[in-house]
Amino acid sequence: MPRLISRRVLLAGTVTMLGTGAATAGYAGYVEPSMRLVVTTYRPQPPNWPADLPLSIAVLADLHVGEPVMGLARIEEIVERTNALKPDLILLLGDYMPSMRIITRYVPLPEAARVLAGLKAPLGVWSVLGNHDWWDDSNVQRDRKGWPLVRRALEGAGIPVLHNKSLRLEKDGRGFWLAGLGDTIAYVLPGHGNFAGVDDLPGTLAQIDGDEPALMLVHEPDAFVRMPERIALTLSGHTHGGQVRIAGWSPVVPSEYGNRFAYGHVVEGGRHLIVSGGLGCSGLPVRIGVPPEIVMVELGTGAAPIS
Repeated sequence: MPRLISRRVLLAGTVTMLGTGAATAGYAGYVEPSMRLVVTTYRPQPPNWPADLPLSIAVLADLHVGEPVMGLARIEEIVERTNALKPDLILLLGDYMPSMRIITRYVPLPEAARVLAGLKAPLGVWSVLGNHDWWDDSNVQRDRKGWPLVRRALEGAGIPVLHNKSLRLEKDGRGFWLAGLGDTIAYVLPGHGNFAGVDDLPGTLAQIDGDEPALMLVHEPDAFVRMPERIALTLSGHTHGGQVRIAGWSPVVPSEYGNRFAYGHVVEGGRHLIVSGGLGCSGLPVRIGVPPEIVMVELGTGAAPIS
């Protein structure tokens, strides 16, 4: 005969389930997106990056400025933590505009940019724009021309934006190239899922002279399929690691390739890509299993492990 469950046991079980659900919701909606900040270090060994040319890079992606997740105090914390890592180079990978459905306070872009101007590195702080920096600028979307407000805010604070531009830098007297690609889905077109980019990969690559190693910044990792072997390492954001990631798998990834480029270090045909999980949130202020991160890339170390 089946054993009947007493009302007391049933209520206790229900309370436990509700408590667990509330705790999970509290963690996903507040603790992980707003309080956690991790440093993820990669030590890739691209075949066309000299093993004896050490370079440390701090990568910040997808801030999505705006409270409750990304207020000025949180940006200040990120700047302080990044500077403490003492990287040679700091790179910002786009999506500074808020893109959450729930915003408790908008943070003016010039104010956020002034805080980001506190980032310091010997080889400079460089940036590219992301899709939301274009999508969420109504004037740019309407006119299909001009620069988003974000670009003016960043450059007004002394942070250059690389738009289909390559430049040569030197570390210890040895040169390398830093290239930044325009956003690949900048304009929203009629019809579901139709976009037009402002990227010019051939033109950007044409600016790279000689055979010195080159790095490529592009907000969306899907551009990696077009990247030639000439590029030692491509750095991207955009996906937020899916914002929910369980056992290395993300159920929702804003990419044509699903989990292929969702997060982390990808090697295909000798070409290397690193996708940051980002810092802010898009859609809902929720993160599970992919905490906000500062990515540190250490090139030329001769050590392969990823920590």
